[in-house]
Amino acid sequence: MYYKLALLLAVTLFHGSVFAENISSISSGAKIFKKCQNCHQIGEDAKNRVGPQLNNIFGRSAGVLPGVKYSKNMIQAGEEGLVWNIETLNSFIENPKGLIAKTRMSFRGLKKEDDRKNLLLYLSEFSKDGTKIKEFEKFTKDKNHNLDPSILSIVGDPEYGEYLASECMTCHQSSGEDNGIPGINAWPTEDFVIAMHAYKKKQRPHPVMQMMAGRLNNEEIAALAAYFKDLN
Repeated sequence: MYYKLALLLAVTLFHGSVFAENISSISSGAKIFKKCQNCHQIGEDAKNRVGPQLNNIFGRSAGVLPGVKYSKNMIQAGEEGLVWNIETLNSFIENPKGLIAKTRMSFRGLKKEDDRKNLLLYLSEFSKDGTKIKEFEKFTKDKNHNLDPSILSIVGDPEYGEYLASECMTCHQSSGEDNGIPGINAWPTEDFVIAMHAYKKKQRPHPVMQMMAGRLNNEEIAALAAYFKDLN
C-alpha cells in the first residue's frame, strides 16, 4: 500500500544523504536507546514489551514476532515485503507514521541524522540471542575458506574503489583509527576479499556488513580491496 511509496522515497534519499558524513558512535547509540526502553528491550534476556524486542532486527520482516500486538498496517506491510534494514529502519525511526500510517508506536521519531545513525549502529551490535557480535569489535583473518581462486585473482581498480568507498567510510574512519569500529586501511587485498565474501555468504555474523557486502559484485569487492590496500 502507501508504505511502498514511502519506502521507495526513503531508499532514494538514503543513498544521497543519510550515513554520508560523520562517524557513528556505538556509545552514543546506547544513550539514545534509553528513549526506546519503555517499549523495547535488547540484549541477553530481552523480551517483548509494548513493542518487540530488537535483537537481530536487521533482516527481520515487519510485524512477525510472536506475542507482539502489532497494528494491522504493520502486519500488512510485512506481508507486502517490508523488511527491516538500514534504509527502512532509518525511515521508520525518523518518522514512524510516515512509513506505517497507523503504527501503534507512539514515538514521534528522531529528527537528527546523527542520532539515527548512532542508534542503528548500536542496534546492529546484537545477535539473535542478544549477545554482542564480536566481529564488530575486531576483524579476524579467515585462514580457512573455500573462495574460488578466480575471484581472488581479480585485479581491482583502486579509482573505482575510491568511488565506492564513501559508504564504507561512514563507519570505518579514513584515518584508520578504531573508535569501536575496526580500521580497514592497508589491509592485504586477499584478506579483504575473503572477509567481504564471507559476509556476502553470511558466514560472518554481522547483519549490516552482510547487507553491505551482499550489494557488491566480485569486481566491486576487488576494487574496494585495491583502494583500501594503499590507504594509510
